Amino acid sequence: MHGSACNTFMDPLIVSAAGGLQSRMDSLSLLANNLANAASSGYKSDREFYGLYASAEADTDLGTAPNLPVIQRQWTDFSQGVLQPTGNQLDIALSGKGFLAVNSPQGILYTRNGSLHINSNGELTTNEGYTVQNASGGTIKVTTGAPVEIATDGTVRQNGVVNGQVRLVDFKSTDPLAKTSGTCFENTDVKNAATTAVGTEVQQGKLEASNVAVPEAAMRLVGVMRQFEMLQKAVSMGVDMNSKAIQEVARVGA
Repeated sequence: MHGSACNTFMDPLIVSAAGGLQSRMDSLSLLANNLANAASSGYKSDREFYGLYASAEADTDLGTAPNLPVIQRQWTDFSQGVLQPTGNQLDIALSGKGFLAVNSPQGILYTRNGSLHINSNGELTTNEGYTVQNASGGTIKVTTGAPVEIATDGTVRQNGVVNGQVRLVDFKSTDPLAKTSGTCFENTDVKNAATTAVGTEVQQGKLEASNVAVPEAAMRLVGVMRQFEMLQKAVSMGVDMNSKAIQEVARVGA
């Protein structure tokens, strides 16, 4: 009877600790990815919201199921990063809400990384090689070697001639925006249609730094690692206590 009661008590503890280990592993992965991209222009940090769910069947003696800590929802922080001067005429930063619309093999994507380049066709592209859309959804062509002027409304000029206007868009909700490659996002909800960004200013010769707060992320990483170690010890202790209880039952029954 003693061994049965001990097992009844310890199993939910081990399961809960194991659930905690999984949630901390997810947090470690998220924080490590944020730190790895802290120097990436336009990168938006990921954050997590912890919740509890009862996954194990209710115990007949205790009448409850263990509540396991999990990352209930991961979300992206779209707050603006610091705009840093670069002096590069093809660098642009967005001051205010919104995104650059770009063409990728997967369809239209959205980014705040304004580190632009000129491809072999004379089109403005992102670091990934995606062409930047103009106001009507086409591309913007420029002449290599000639100065490029980009106005605050996104109008691109060379030698006083308008080459096109960068398409700036915004969304009613950023929740359906899912990260893809690099610093780009995909809109996963067709009902959450892209609209023209209002009040957004393009600043040439600047890039938006990532919004990762490195000191905070590093401190949280250390904290989560310590929690992970404590939960590991809890699992080990639970396993040891269960083993001793089984040995005690076997000894008494012998």
